Parts: sequence; C-alpha cells; structure tokens
Amino acid sequence: MVLLRFAPSPTGALHLGGLRTALYNHLFAKKHGGKWILRIEDTDAVRYVPTAVDDIKNALTWAGLPHDFGPGVDGPHGPYFQSERLDLYHSYTRRLLDSGHAYRCFCSPDKLAATREKLARTGSNATYDKSCLHLTEEEVARRVRAGEKSIVRLNDDNLPDRASPTDIVFGLLRDAHASLPTDPVLLKSDLFPTYHLASVVDDHEMDITHVLRGEEWLPSLPLHLDLYSCLGLEPPQFAHLPILLNPNGTKMSKRNGDVSVLDFMRRGWEPEGVLNWLALAGWGVHHENGRPSPPGTPSTQPPDSTTLMTLPELIDQFDLSSVTHRRNVLDPAKLAYLNKHHLMRSWQTEQGIAFQARRVHDVVKAAFPHSPYTNVEYITRVISVLQGRITNLHDVPTLAPFFFVEPDYELPEARSVKRGLSADDYGKSRTVNHVVRRVILQLESSSPSTQSDIAVFLHDACEKTGLKSKVFMTALRHALSGMKAGPSLPEIIDVLGTERTAQRLKLALSVHKTSDSK
Repeated sequence: MVLLRFAPSPTGALHLGGLRTALYNHLFAKKHGGKWILRIEDTDAVRYVPTAVDDIKNALTWAGLPHDFGPGVDGPHGPYFQSERLDLYHSYTRRLLDSGHAYRCFCSPDKLAATREKLARTGSNATYDKSCLHLTEEEVARRVRAGEKSIVRLNDDNLPDRASPTDIVFGLLRDAHASLPTDPVLLKSDLFPTYHLASVVDDHEMDITHVLRGEEWLPSLPLHLDLYSCLGLEPPQFAHLPILLNPNGTKMSKRNGDVSVLDFMRRGWEPEGVLNWLALAGWGVHHENGRPSPPGTPSTQPPDSTTLMTLPELIDQFDLSSVTHRRNVLDPAKLAYLNKHHLMRSWQTEQGIAFQARRVHDVVKAAFPHSPYTNVEYITRVISVLQGRITNLHDVPTLAPFFFVEPDYELPEARSVKRGLSADDYGKSRTVNHVVRRVILQLESSSPSTQSDIAVFLHDACEKTGLKSKVFMTALRHALSGMKAGPSLPEIIDVLGTERTAQRLKLALSVHKTSDSK
C-alpha cells in the first residue's frame, strides 16, 4: 500500500508552503488508494511553540485534508511525536556506532568554530578535521563514563559506494554529495536526533513508501540515502516540491513571518479556492533535465494555473510527474479569481447560498452591530443579488453596506454622484429630489412584488419624470445606496422591500433638501 507522511515542525503556524506539501501528499495518497500520516517533528525544543500542533491540525481540518494516522487518530505507526520516539533513535545510533559508520565527537562549540575557521583559511572545503574519529575505544568509553558531553557524527570515510541520487521531480542529481558537511551530526549533545537521523528512522519504521517534501531538503537527500545504505535499509521514493515565492520574489517562510494558513482562514478565503490555487502552483509540464520529452512520449496535459477544480477533481487528475522543478510565485490575483468562482459554484443551489450566509453572519454582525437587518435569512437574500461581485465572503459588508444601514450621503462617492447629477448640462429639473419625489408618489399607489414588476414600475416612473434612463437610474441608485455601482435597482428594491425603500427615499429627500438649502 502507498503510505506517505506530512511531517511539520511545531515551531509556528502552518504557512502556505506547508499546506501545499500536505495537499500533494493527500492527492498522491488518495490517487493511488493509499493513506498518509501526520507526524510531528518536535525535536527542536528551543523553537517549539506550544500552540503550534493545534494550529496545524485546525488548518488541515479547515482545508479538508484529514490525516489517516497521527495525533488524535490512532494507528499502527505511533507514537506520532518524535519527542516520544527517542529510544528508537538511540537504538539506531548504537547500530551505526557498532558498525563503524558513526563515532562520538567531544569537541566543544568553540573548538569546532575554530576548526572551521582554520580549514577555511587553508582553502579546504571540509567543515571538520575528524580529530575525534581517531580516539581509541578506551578513550571514548572513559570520557563517556566521566560524563563528558558528546555528539554522534556520521563517518563519511566508511560509506558504501555513493551513486548519484534521483528525485521524481528534479531528476538525476549530479555531484550532490559535494555540498554535504564533513561527517554530519546525527545525534546532538542533548540526546535529541538531528532531522537527518530522525526522518530516516521514522520513514523506515512507519513503512513510508514515498516522501514528498519541500525543495529545501533536496541538498540533504544524498545524506539520507547514505544513512539508509549504512543501516541496510530500503529507501522510499523521494519527490521534492519546488519552493513557493512571495509576490516580491522572496522565499515563503515561517521565520520571516509570511502569511500563515490561519490568516487566510480569518480573512474569509474559501478552503476550496486556496487548495485549488496551491495545487496549480507548480503543477505544469515537467521535462527531464529541462529538455522536452522525446516524440511519442505519452503524457497527460496538466491543468493551467486558473483551472477551477474541486478536491476530488484534483485527486483524479493529479500527476506527480507533471510537477515542475521551477520555483513559483503565488499570484494573489489567481487566488481571487479561483475563490470567486468556487463561491459562484457553491451558490448554484439555495442550500449553498444559505450555508455561505451562515458563514458570513458573524462578519456582517460585527460590521453593523446595531443593524436589525443582519439575520441569516436576510443575508441570504443579500448574497443572492451580490453573487457575481463577491470575490471573498468578507467583501459583503463593504460591497453593499446600504443593505444593512442607511447610506451616508456625505461620503466622497455619494457627493460626487450628486454633483454630477446637479451639473448644468442636465438641467435644473434633473435632480435627485425630482426622481425621489416621483418614485415616492408612485409607490403610494403601487407596490411591485417581484423584480420583473419592479423593472416595469421603474420604467414607468422614469418616463413620467421626462429624464433619460441613465440619469434617472443614477439618481435613484444614489438615493437608495449612496454608491455609483452595485446590484441592479430592481434587485436592491426587492431586497429592501417597498416599505423600506419608501422610507429610505424620504430620508434621502430630507437630507438633500437640507443640503440644497445651504
């Protein structure tokens, strides 16, 4: 069975790069009928954030990516916190020490720093002089008994033949070992493993078949394969995912305080939209070594970066061989486009609109705490006439505040509309007041109940004013909303209701009478 793992460190909130990694693990596992594990790599006690694990789980739950095994979901591969697996790492460390593939190093941090400086001055690429490699077994045992602190290093003088590693995404990695430090550290002086040892041990013990992780770990791949070889273990297949970049071209990172998944949750983005956006960032035609595939090579054309796709559709079409190794900039405009269209898809049924109204209810209530028009049923009606204009649910209060509170005719937008309607080229009779009086008078004898009836009603009122339709509609929109654009006037009146429409027009009339008298 295909088995993958997503292994975040609890050093802060999950960011978009981490969510994309979790998503690709989920897509690959489900595409191939497999499962995936959530493993918490909490061996960095200095940077550990107590709330991070819950934040990670909440972000994955919001995104609709439930793990098959991990914290809160028991399985055969636990425990799922690395801090609870220390005995296992110590056991594998002893195996490496006993086989001569590792050794203890007693050098102090100051001595190590001095050694690196000395080697650098001589032009050496080495990062350590291997001085502790030559200690006798008796000397090592004596210093351990004396309580001296030590670390455990890999002995790169005693490694099996090193072949160039191959990655599913990046292909053949030539000269990959050249960038490795001399005799990398496997076990720290606090007896916690480094990422290199812990990840190799855990991936083997958990029967992981495929490792999908960020490109930042690609330079460590040859070291990890060395460890598998030293321990006589069969490695999983590796696929390193290209780094996501901020719009300014910088690398996305928790340490730099880049936007976290929790921020996207709080700002009202749809999980379907965010997943769609992340899945297609880097999901393009991939050519081995940057060259096109030979003619006749079978391939499935991947979707472009704005293809609207649900999670089941992503699973069905996901192809790891189509993941590009190029770094990708996350374009906010693409998220806005995808989010808007996922919302529109959800509004194809009355139940979908009602569900979204319940989601945005608290946002509307917070924006208009004293409005009597913030119940879910009313918000449902508002959403139904704003559908094509909403990019993010949190846009509702700013797109159409006039549905919830009376317009403020002193705002710059409202004042500019009135000035235009009062200009000399329209004539004195073509004012907001003239239009408002006509509609109020006609509402006293007619009460249209549908949007089509309202459209007929407004056409008749416009003719009786003698104004051009554009001038009439602009003036009436100003009176009802105080805005230049928005839903159609029949839609606005239908949501407000004829009684509330008449009240608002009388308010507009009184405000503009007072303003005109000044």
